[in-house]
Amino acid sequence: MLTAFARAFKTPDLRKKLLFTLGIIVVYRVGTHIPIPGVDYKSVQQCVDEASGNQGLFGLVNMFSGGALLQITVFALGIMPYITASIILQLLTVVIPRLEALKKEGQSGTAKITQYTRYLTVALAILQGTGLVATARSGALFSGCTVASNIVPDRAIFTTITMVVVMTAGTAVVMWLGELITDRGIGNGMSILMFISIAATFPSALWAIKKQGSLAGGWIEFGTVILVGLVMVGLVVFVEQAQRRIPVQYAKRMIGRRSYGGTSTYIPLKVNQAGVIPVIFASSLLYIPALIVQFSSSQAGWATWITQNLADTAAPAHITLYFFLIVFFAFFYVAISFNPEEVADNMKKYGGFIPGIRAGRPTAEYLSYVLNRITWPGSLYLGLIALVPTMALAGFGANQNFPFGGTSILIIVGVGLETVKQIESQLQQRNYEGFLR
Repeated sequence: MLTAFARAFKTPDLRKKLLFTLGIIVVYRVGTHIPIPGVDYKSVQQCVDEASGNQGLFGLVNMFSGGALLQITVFALGIMPYITASIILQLLTVVIPRLEALKKEGQSGTAKITQYTRYLTVALAILQGTGLVATARSGALFSGCTVASNIVPDRAIFTTITMVVVMTAGTAVVMWLGELITDRGIGNGMSILMFISIAATFPSALWAIKKQGSLAGGWIEFGTVILVGLVMVGLVVFVEQAQRRIPVQYAKRMIGRRSYGGTSTYIPLKVNQAGVIPVIFASSLLYIPALIVQFSSSQAGWATWITQNLADTAAPAHITLYFFLIVFFAFFYVAISFNPEEVADNMKKYGGFIPGIRAGRPTAEYLSYVLNRITWPGSLYLGLIALVPTMALAGFGANQNFPFGGTSILIIVGVGLETVKQIESQLQQRNYEGFLR
């Protein structure tokens, strides 16, 4: 693998792409440390230090922003608005015929959907930026911090608008940087920025585990967590690469004097067809009740029950509901992202068939049957991986946002594998030996 990296750097055009990508990453990380106007930076740092290891409701979003959310910097919103917009457009494509027609138009339709995604990203950035500023002004961003109400000392409307505009502009810049990596870098721009955001939180989180440990100065706990992390990475790589290959045979056709078709291929159905989307959906849905309680400041019975059972990540009710939500959203997302009837119709149109299965409706039923069977282990795997930080690493002071936990490890491994494949494909075009043998 290191040899392949060395060969990649020896290739002039690929070396330029890698260096350009590294330059964009540096710019992105610099932006995550520039505070926005109107914020008392000393109060923010004091609250961040007091809230270390207990990031509360905003921990997931803070992880996706590389720690910039709780710092209230220019890139505080990070890529979360773009991710949310992309998921919303993908879901709407199934229910809105206009978007579905654009998706089938090829490159021009995809460009139009991308334009809609950008507009929706800006709108969501304005909404989330306003919510973040309002939360910071009320002191609810850092519950329990003594100087939380002093984070935004100036409550003037002009200052508030300026803060929202700066954060929205920061989100637009992040979106632009991701597209630059996609166009002029090694590809997968947004995924790489997401990878960098999560990886940036690793050193501080691991060092916090070491500081909280008591065996041999914390080094025993530190080494154990590293070992568990490596085992989890191996498990995730194994499952993410696993797929069920359904053979497809194309009939031979004679057009004039030429023969077309007659080839054999396969349809790859991944075990984890939904990726990390179910985990994000389940986490976001469980945050809503706790967020309502936090903003309402209610002491009623329902608020107490939510605080004790849903807001507490170690509560049995939270763990059980979180697991079942992940399983449900895994089946839901697979159902809307993979249409067996459409695949069967396309195969029939081009003369393809599955050996032993008749073309048309029987093929769609067979694909649906296989997809349901293979989604069960994938959804259970997602649920178990997401619960590892709560159940297996609680003794080391870890929480739901532990770097080797569910959401982060899935994204890190998934993006890492995809990036390696991108570089490998460009190496193979030059007859070089790739990473994966």
